[in-house]
Amino acid sequence: LSQDEFTLEAGQLYQRISRKNNKIGLKSQILSFIPIGKEALELMQVKIVNVSKRKISFISYVAIPLYARSADNLHDHRHVTSLLTRIKEEKYGVKVKPTLLFDESGHRPNNTVYYVAACDHRGNGPQYIYPTQESFCGDSQDLEAPEAVFKNRLPQKTPIQGKEPMGAMRFAKITLPAKAQVTYTIIMGITQADCDLGRLLSKFNRSKKVNISFEGTKQFWQAQSNLVQVDSGNRHFDNWLRWVSIQPLLRKIFGCSFLPDFDYGQGGRGWRDLWQDCLGLVLSDPQTVRSLLINNFCGVKIDGSNATIIGKNLGEFIADRNNISRVWMDHGVWPLITLDLYIHETGDLGILFAPAAYFRNHQINRARDTDYRWNPAYGARLKTKSGKIYSGTVLEHLLVQNLVQFYNVGAHNHVRLEGADWNDGLDMAKENGESVAFSAMYAQNLLTLSQLLLKLGIWDLEVAEELKILLVDFNYADIAQKHKILEKYFSKTQEHLSGKKTRLATAVLSLSLRKKSLWMSKHIRKNEWLKAGFFNGYYDNRKRKVEGRKGKLMQMTLASQVFPIMSQVANTVQLRKILSSVRRYLYDKSIGGIHLNTDFKQEQHDLGRAFSFVYGDKENGAVFSHMVVMFAYALYKQGYVVAGWEALNSLYKMAANTGKSKIYPGLPEYFDLDGRGMYTYLTGSASWFMLTLLTQSFGVKGQNGDLLVEPKLTSAQFKAANKLSITRSFAGRRLKVIFFNPHRLEAGKYRLKRFLLNAKQIPIVEDTRVVVSREVIASLPKNKPSIIEVYLG
Repeated sequence: LSQDEFTLEAGQLYQRISRKNNKIGLKSQILSFIPIGKEALELMQVKIVNVSKRKISFISYVAIPLYARSADNLHDHRHVTSLLTRIKEEKYGVKVKPTLLFDESGHRPNNTVYYVAACDHRGNGPQYIYPTQESFCGDSQDLEAPEAVFKNRLPQKTPIQGKEPMGAMRFAKITLPAKAQVTYTIIMGITQADCDLGRLLSKFNRSKKVNISFEGTKQFWQAQSNLVQVDSGNRHFDNWLRWVSIQPLLRKIFGCSFLPDFDYGQGGRGWRDLWQDCLGLVLSDPQTVRSLLINNFCGVKIDGSNATIIGKNLGEFIADRNNISRVWMDHGVWPLITLDLYIHETGDLGILFAPAAYFRNHQINRARDTDYRWNPAYGARLKTKSGKIYSGTVLEHLLVQNLVQFYNVGAHNHVRLEGADWNDGLDMAKENGESVAFSAMYAQNLLTLSQLLLKLGIWDLEVAEELKILLVDFNYADIAQKHKILEKYFSKTQEHLSGKKTRLATAVLSLSLRKKSLWMSKHIRKNEWLKAGFFNGYYDNRKRKVEGRKGKLMQMTLASQVFPIMSQVANTVQLRKILSSVRRYLYDKSIGGIHLNTDFKQEQHDLGRAFSFVYGDKENGAVFSHMVVMFAYALYKQGYVVAGWEALNSLYKMAANTGKSKIYPGLPEYFDLDGRGMYTYLTGSASWFMLTLLTQSFGVKGQNGDLLVEPKLTSAQFKAANKLSITRSFAGRRLKVIFFNPHRLEAGKYRLKRFLLNAKQIPIVEDTRVVVSREVIASLPKNKPSIIEVYLG
């Protein structure tokens, strides 16, 4: 191997590895990809070429270990669960179907089949099959030195059931003339029903078939990555962005867990993942995402919390991860952010009145209590007193999520931290912790709801009768009264709802929400601004402020600044000081990134596990892509364009510095102190990056269903070219928006001078933005992109 010439070619969702050894006289090329189609399988095409001037004879082996059970059994009952395996040899390979899903809390019959099959370029199957690791490797079971290969042993007729399975095969000896080649095709997959390996393999048993599948797969991913196209004048950035744009779809398909480089634990996608991945889907194809959004609200609980894990099937939710009763206090924030984007992109206010059920399980009152009378037979949907499944509008769900949190406060009148917020590592302050950072976001959400209500143009609306409990006015500084109101609401809703509805005056409800929002914002602005020049964002389990100067140490977190900026809690003076503090305390020149927090130098057992991690990794001071992107978005939103672009672009520069990042193109969860990218697509950073670039930097977005073009492009972005463009779909039409900045003026100094739609001039009413009605967009051709030209000067 040390004498091999090695090359790697990687594209979107495929890779091709080549090894050439002149001494041996052979070159191998392995193409790996997951074909687009219904079957859940991975395909490998192996080509072996004789690069010498002589004939070469050899025997080819395929060896794919088959584990075929839960990851838990790596350390728990590994041998016992191997006794459950049932192996079937077929002409082309091996199938494994364990008898049971081993779970001591309740074993279940297994339906999952795991398989490996292979053939040569003529469609011939292997000459011999080694169905177990023992038969292939020998007693040592050494996968790096299998006895079948090193000692030329053939499989023996020995018992194979109840052993560690193996997808190992030996093909007939072949003699390759000089410059000739032979090709083998291997498929491996998982299915929930028995399958015919010969039929599956017949789709790929010739090179031509593999090539057709490969080209179709490449075209699919190219189309997905071209839903939003950017010409930034930097070809490397544009190509990198294509990889970022498909990350939300990858997570939708594969989830967060079970990937080889992840130690993320059990579970698929979480609640936060669900809504933030939808941001990207809303921007690329909002028409098809409507039913998905409505369905997602069925995971909301009547206590304002929610199911935390998304099941495999539409409408399937699971209460918690790893059977741990835990509530993330930020979860109520994200649905409205996503839905508000959808409404702006489509103008579809009607979605607010779509009906949705509520999730129900044994956890009640935000997991503080347990309903021991609940059982799975009741079902996972909240019911009325009469036993009917209750449905409320999407708007009602949003009111529940955000109003409950107004009352769910700690000793300083900020929303309780509970099990954690966005930062999963703040998980040791369940009793007394508070999140000022996300209190700011709930304040913003209440204001957004207030504004949405006024857009509806209706006199009143219908909600569950119990919701009136949360719509009283009183002295909001009275924490005891808040707790009293919340407990009353919980007592009325923890088992079931009455089923009765009440009508609320829209204007009165809007005013009530606005008052609550403004009070929260003022409360944070007044009490959490520090002399150091930034906000305190947290209280720990001993009710102490977390941030600020602690002796000679400055403690600061990025999240505590991002959300007050994004929610407009921070005023102009405060925002400028925050920027200065971020540069002083959080920016790292050596790697070019913004840390999630300063080094607190000691563990924080009254706050969370994050501070027990080594500094610079994960939630303890990494350059966390998601938070940096949201920082950029918040800055853009408040008009700090240059600083916003610097933050956004810093992530690209870190990722593109592959000597340090050591990753494929894309946006990882975080970068460590060495600048290495970690966890390929775990967070919602990709969705937020696309959202920020499209709607803030290029400023091409929806506004109540109309098209708004409001560029916030910096002079640095025009450095390589005096025109930039972005192509996206809007209202079912493909639009290419080109921005001309011949003098390369800075954001804030240029104005919109001309605005052309398919060469037709559109009047400019405001010199920083243009709104084009949805009706005009809908009248454009469907079969080709329309061109918008924006001249800046």
